[in-house]
Amino acid sequence: MIANLSASFVQSVSKMGAAAQFMLHILRVLPGALRRGPLITHQIYNAGVLSLVIIMTSGFFVGMVIGLQAYDSLSRLRQEDILGAGAALTLIKELGPVVTVLLFAGRAGTALASEIGLMRATDQLSAIEMMAVDPMEYIVAPRFLGAIVAVPLLTAIFDAVGILGAYVIGVELMGVDAGAFWSQMQEYVDPEDIGEGVLKSAVFGVTVGLVAVFEGYTSEPTAEGVGMAATRTVVTTAVAVLFLDYIITALLL
Repeated sequence: MIANLSASFVQSVSKMGAAAQFMLHILRVLPGALRRGPLITHQIYNAGVLSLVIIMTSGFFVGMVIGLQAYDSLSRLRQEDILGAGAALTLIKELGPVVTVLLFAGRAGTALASEIGLMRATDQLSAIEMMAVDPMEYIVAPRFLGAIVAVPLLTAIFDAVGILGAYVIGVELMGVDAGAFWSQMQEYVDPEDIGEGVLKSAVFGVTVGLVAVFEGYTSEPTAEGVGMAATRTVVTTAVAVLFLDYIITALLL
């Protein structure tokens, strides 16, 4: 058992080192990738626009749940008027970035890993190299940049729709005063809170983008390998995001 644990630890550290080298390779080819504007725009569309439905639907229902739970808790303290501030802070600082990136990893991250893994399995990456084109610059970097741009934008949409869901429950259903809902939100939500949410979403976008393209690029060239790459993308992203969420929150507090 000790030997197995040691081997797993060594393998994990080795994979983290490989991912770090992969990230450095992406950074080296970024200047060339930035000149491929249409490719980046296409990847932002694939990763971001096509994820809008699940992001907006989930954000609305998450906001409704927050509205119900917050109203139930605040009504016991006779503080229903601060429902808007509580819902906004919860979404902007915590739930918005985390839930958005987890949904993004499940929808777009797995698609990125599977797409690149399939290119590996069908020798498309080798064919691109044979044509004197760097697949890191042409295939990997645009998808990585697409994730970095898409995640913060989707997080902002998730937060806005979530606040709308909390408003529907708190004001329209539970009878909280609409003026108090918005005024308390404006009073208690500071620019620093919004900055924390933006920072988290940006870091999470880099994380999910790196994990997705790395798992796809290094996957085994088989059908099983492609499937495992998609699975590892979701699992690794979830663990990494929750860990980074704690680290960022602790540092900012």
